[in-house]
Amino acid sequence: MNRDLYIDFAKGLATLSIIFIHTAFWSGQFYIPAEVRVFSLVFDVALFYALSGITSGANIEKTFYRLLKLQITYMIFVTFLFLLDYFFKVFGLTFFSLEWLQNFYSTFGSKYSTTSISAIPQWQNLGNWYLHQYTNADTFPVVMGSFWYLKVYYILTVLGVLILRFFPKHINWFIGLCIGLTLLFNIFPEYYPTGQVGYVAFYMAVFLIGNRMRGKKIPNKFIPVLYAFVALALTWMFWYYGNEIFYKINKNKFPPQIPYIIWAQFSLVTLFVLYNRFKITKENFITYIGKNAIFFYFAQGISSSLVYFFVVPLKENMSWWVLMIIIYVINILLAFAISAGLKKIDTLGWNILEFFRKKTAIKD
Repeated sequence: MNRDLYIDFAKGLATLSIIFIHTAFWSGQFYIPAEVRVFSLVFDVALFYALSGITSGANIEKTFYRLLKLQITYMIFVTFLFLLDYFFKVFGLTFFSLEWLQNFYSTFGSKYSTTSISAIPQWQNLGNWYLHQYTNADTFPVVMGSFWYLKVYYILTVLGVLILRFFPKHINWFIGLCIGLTLLFNIFPEYYPTGQVGYVAFYMAVFLIGNRMRGKKIPNKFIPVLYAFVALALTWMFWYYGNEIFYKINKNKFPPQIPYIIWAQFSLVTLFVLYNRFKITKENFITYIGKNAIFFYFAQGISSSLVYFFVVPLKENMSWWVLMIIIYVINILLAFAISAGLKKIDTLGWNILEFFRKKTAIKD
């Protein structure tokens, strides 16, 4: 079966959009206008859940094996991140001073504070990362700030494959249930549960709708209707909540609430409209990113942390939009280089695990 390059292309564009979002919302807090930061959310993380739904099937064993491989790759990455963070602190304390390190970390801004500057390794942080409790990595704060996606992805994929496997004739009912719960939580916000329930209720609907779209094509006559619905929903949102809701879209993302859900509809509709209509026939730079999306996702957390050190000295010397373009390009280039290095580290980690597997395997 030939690989659908449109999926890789869409993942690549979504990854580039995530890099732009993290460029705008992290280091961009110092110089990018709020309006631009909000507009960066037009193509957001919901696209990944929709694409995951399109590519997911009902094979439980294959899905769990894929998740296990992802978990091991994730553990290799956070182990590397933990050591990098720890050795940097040891370097700073040994050759400079605690004040130097505190000044270094102050580059990330007042909203960020370090968890522990110590020459003693905080092993509990590594254990928490393994178990998807994302305490900060002081040297690279954007990494853990973007990992909420991964936990929700695991939950969605496990529950999603169980629904696809055991309730294939009732998927529409589950979509309705997820939409109903999302509306219930938003109509009665006092009952909106904490934790992952709100995230899963909305994103599971996106995942399952994506799965229902698998192999299908939206008829031309429905396209204007879908975009008219999006326009109507946006108009209602600004009428009901007022124009100030525009600046609160990101706050309505964690967990997903009605304004953010409406805001995400344009990108989701566009994704499904172009699916099986916009053909990608040759591999390119964007499909490469899509094929290696997980490594770029890991890498952009590091690169989005590093670009702070370009922003701080430059933000007073040029127009914000020029600096934004420069920083975004630097972020992409750094993410590209770091992702290539992370792939090599991942290979090394798997080779080490294979070595220990062979050494500890029971021989007949």
